[in-house]
Amino acid sequence: MSSETKGPEAVARTGGTRPENGSGKDTDPDTTSGTAAVPGDLAMTRALWPFMLASAVGLVPFTIYSTFLVPMAEVSGGGVAALGQLRGLGGLAALAVGTALAPLLDRVRREWAAAGGLAMLAVSAALGASGDLLLLAAFCLLVGAGTAVLNPALTAAAADRFDDAAAAGRAATLITATQSLTALLAAPLVALPALVWGWRGDLWAIAALCAVLALYFLLRGRRKAGTETAGATERPGYLESFRLLAALPGVVPLVLVAMLRTAAFMGYLAYLAAFYDERFGLAPEPFAIVWTLSGTAFFLGNLLAGRLLSSDRTTVPAERLMTFGLVVALAALVGVFFAPTLWLALPLTALVGAGHATVAACVTTLLVRRCGALRGTALSVNAAGMSFGVFLGAGLGGAGLAFGGFAGTAAALGGLTLVALVLARVAARSPAPTEK
Repeated sequence: MSSETKGPEAVARTGGTRPENGSGKDTDPDTTSGTAAVPGDLAMTRALWPFMLASAVGLVPFTIYSTFLVPMAEVSGGGVAALGQLRGLGGLAALAVGTALAPLLDRVRREWAAAGGLAMLAVSAALGASGDLLLLAAFCLLVGAGTAVLNPALTAAAADRFDDAAAAGRAATLITATQSLTALLAAPLVALPALVWGWRGDLWAIAALCAVLALYFLLRGRRKAGTETAGATERPGYLESFRLLAALPGVVPLVLVAMLRTAAFMGYLAYLAAFYDERFGLAPEPFAIVWTLSGTAFFLGNLLAGRLLSSDRTTVPAERLMTFGLVVALAALVGVFFAPTLWLALPLTALVGAGHATVAACVTTLLVRRCGALRGTALSVNAAGMSFGVFLGAGLGGAGLAFGGFAGTAAALGGLTLVALVLARVAARSPAPTEK
């Protein structure tokens, strides 16, 4: 029977086995069977390193753009404010492309989707290296569109390599943990080579690396397509994919949790430097330590939460851990903006990052487990929702700041987290899919 006749519950039941979708049957010898224990992180890294490398590279173009915004503005003649606004085009492109192409990630090979995203990044970096204002606008649009395809494709492809539901969830969180680590380390890593060849050299280097990786994933997809057995199952249509996804228990609340969590966290980060400057007189140079503290806490929280959820010995359900992470994030976020001393604000800042990272790992794990053959669609819609969350959080955080100072910002972003907490409980009460 096709997925249409089986219904959403039947689609969900594939969560513990390899989905029969556009990714195809993985014939790699290192693929874990459904009865094997979850491999260790080192074993998974050996199997997933191309996916992890590509996910890291996908974050670098915008890191270069943000790091060298001032010299780029001088070369383009557009001004810092204009180039800063162009950055927003990437988020809009990610939202539009991620939503529009979501069902296609379950209809084409993941490797080919990843190759397409990397190709867009290669073209965008080459255009950005020109320094022309219009081409920089095209750069921002293409980077947003490229990452909207690349990130969910890589996450779903990593999960597809393992039959066991716990291993698939762990593989997906390793990809997101890699992205967290890249966000933490990317700025110094792009600044050092730029001392030799400038920001244009950085962009050309990324263009070349993305092109090589795109070719690798293209050839990898062709190789696997040639080794697959015939007789692919019928797949749901474009609109039917959205309907089936919405009908899966708990998936819509999970996507909304991810969007609201991202809005709260990114809104908080948008005004964190201003808060530390006003409350504690922290200049940009020492504030870099605070930023590193927050990034490190997020990376470790994401990594450790993913490991906990995949452990055979864990007794903590992902839904309960997600709720706990939101409670910690809510209390710590409000606490930061009311902290009377720097030494209280610093540990609370770390707790905000760790709490949000835990929730992010739980949402990714639950989407991979619950969505089965629709996990590519789910992860793409989830990424698009988080792109919208970035704009929502910055807007509401700024509105709160304008009307009530940093207490208003705490109220606005805390309110978003509180709504996410309610939705997390709704998702927790939704019946989990029955695994084969």
